[in-house]
Amino acid sequence: MKNIVILISGRGSNMQAIVKACQQEQWPARIAAVISNKADAAGLAFAEQHQIPAIVVPSKGAASREAYDAELQRQIDAFSPDLVVLAGFMRILTPAFTAHYENRMLNIHPSLLPSFVGLHTHQQALEAGVKVHGATVHFVTAELDHGPIVAQAVVPVLDGDDEDMLAQRVLVQEHLIYPRSVRQFIEGRMTVEGNCVRIAAEDA
Repeated sequence: MKNIVILISGRGSNMQAIVKACQQEQWPARIAAVISNKADAAGLAFAEQHQIPAIVVPSKGAASREAYDAELQRQIDAFSPDLVVLAGFMRILTPAFTAHYENRMLNIHPSLLPSFVGLHTHQQALEAGVKVHGATVHFVTAELDHGPIVAQAVVPVLDGDDEDMLAQRVLVQEHLIYPRSVRQFIEGRMTVEGNCVRIAAEDA
């Protein structure tokens, strides 16, 4: 049984999609903990309702990024994680932290990386005039919104779209590709070769 620790900062809609998929599809894994850097994160209540340890490691007032990440790492490692999942965890992580979880920490970013890193990706896409947009699951590295790409989903950018409309269309796809990617990792079907991720076919 593999252990998954999920980090959130807000409602954690992707966390919820992963928890539901894990339970409904009976993965050989358990969500060992949900950890937030904000005490008022709405996703903590969902975790508690599903009998998942919900822990707050407050980032406000931390002495430094390094000190915060060291404490966060200590809390995560108490659950012996096989995989750490970032689900709307709104912090830039230190190189030491990302190195500790190399090739076992996933993130989902609301754009087709390497395009539109950082925040406000949907507005970036609209301003750039692209015809397609989407979401990317990737392994986390020290470089923000980079790292080997696991999966991507594409949505059309439609005439009349605003930021919220585009965001909602992308979010639907996030809730499909992120749980699937986590399951592929847990099942041992994912191999990182340099900057490329290979996914083995599912057993019949």
